[in-house]
Amino acid sequence: MPMKQLLLQSVATVRIPQSLLLEADPDVAKVEAYRSRCLGFAAMNEHDFVGACLVEPQGQQAELLNIAVTPELQGQGVGAQLLKYVINDCRHSGFSRLYLGTGTFGHQLGFYQRAGFRVIDIEKDYFLEQYAQPIWENGIQHKDRLILSINLAEE
Repeated sequence: MPMKQLLLQSVATVRIPQSLLLEADPDVAKVEAYRSRCLGFAAMNEHDFVGACLVEPQGQQAELLNIAVTPELQGQGVGAQLLKYVINDCRHSGFSRLYLGTGTFGHQLGFYQRAGFRVIDIEKDYFLEQYAQPIWENGIQHKDRLILSINLAEE
């Protein structure tokens, strides 16, 4: 699908296609459990969802629970633009910190660090204990989870 004009916007989470969210989190039950608690963001190409993000408000901070881009547009900057939009929206909404959990290796770690996130903690055996099916990437099983954070009070 050729990109026309990428539109970044807030959306109701029920409008985001489940198939898109499953690109980032393969557990349907988990996605559906947290979806209703979240703020929704989308990257649209005309009328099509090409990226989506779910952020759960938690008092003065927020947790990024899911960010996904359609497979055919991955690596083309859609995710980076969407993440920048989400960070700015959270900052302007008054959140002091945005944090997330991700695997200890893979492209997503550099993706978040390029956006300004820093590793603040590690949760040993998270993927082994929280997911019924093993999650593999590049022939390696995800086991531990890193917690990354960005301070939104800093410009």
